[in-house]
Amino acid sequence: MAETSVRSRQGRLAIPRQSIIGGALLILAWPIAWSGREPWTWYTFVPLWLGYIFSLDGINLMRTGTSLLTRSRREFAFLFLTSAPLWWIFELFNLRIDNWFYTIPFSYTRFEYVVLGSIAFSTVVPAIFETADFYRSLIGRRPIRWVPAFAGDRGWIASATLGLAMVGLVLLFPGQAFPLVWVSVFFLIDGINRRLGVASVTAQTAARRWDTVVILILAGLTCGFFWEMWNYWSVPKWTYSVPHAGFLPIFEMPILGYLGYIPFSLEVFALHHLLRRALGQSRPDYVAFDDLGPADQTAERAGSPARGTARPSR
Repeated sequence: MAETSVRSRQGRLAIPRQSIIGGALLILAWPIAWSGREPWTWYTFVPLWLGYIFSLDGINLMRTGTSLLTRSRREFAFLFLTSAPLWWIFELFNLRIDNWFYTIPFSYTRFEYVVLGSIAFSTVVPAIFETADFYRSLIGRRPIRWVPAFAGDRGWIASATLGLAMVGLVLLFPGQAFPLVWVSVFFLIDGINRRLGVASVTAQTAARRWDTVVILILAGLTCGFFWEMWNYWSVPKWTYSVPHAGFLPIFEMPILGYLGYIPFSLEVFALHHLLRRALGQSRPDYVAFDDLGPADQTAERAGSPARGTARPSR
């Protein structure tokens, strides 16, 4: 879908249609979610998060003249399709670490659980990336530079090896190493992405660029807050059992648990790009929070001006 103007014919700022739809969903679903009225409250999670996603997409469109939805409806829909299998990876980890549990007030078959769970999980990736797009618009295009990390031609090996070792520790010692779930997948997958030439966070940090890291951290913490807040008075809901760190809960989540949302957003970024590569549908400029393509990253590491690929302006 072509990028659309957010101004009316009279020149006044118009509210994008997706923001109107999103706002309506939030206004309707939020009170029902917390009302305790069953069975209506059972079906509010997806409308709430669709409201969040569409509202923020419209805000991003008004701020920058472009958004994930207006850049490509097909790519936007693909975010939802990749989201469910991405989160199921962490559900599989939870079979080993037993850190969170779902309270569901009705019986269901295993098939129904997978279907309903997948529909709910489909909102995770779009929410993270819409929020990251919003913070990109706030921070602007000025590069965020810091020390190099995982630099060198073999930086991908260090990243992937570290991630693989962490996965092993989680599986062998789940009671002690469970926090590593939220960093292991990132280092493993991002290292693989870097080797394949797919969008990679460590390739950017090797070039002293931390734009994507900062923006995704902010997005992860923001979405984490809304996930936990909307969950607290909702039914169904999730609760936690976190060894050694179950104190000072904010909503259901212990305060230290919010640290997991920092690397989680990086894992979402890495897994999304790897899955797209596996499906032969790589378009790195659609979900990108810096100005660097692979050619630019190589040029920066070499200390020369970036040439070649350029990001489309937003």
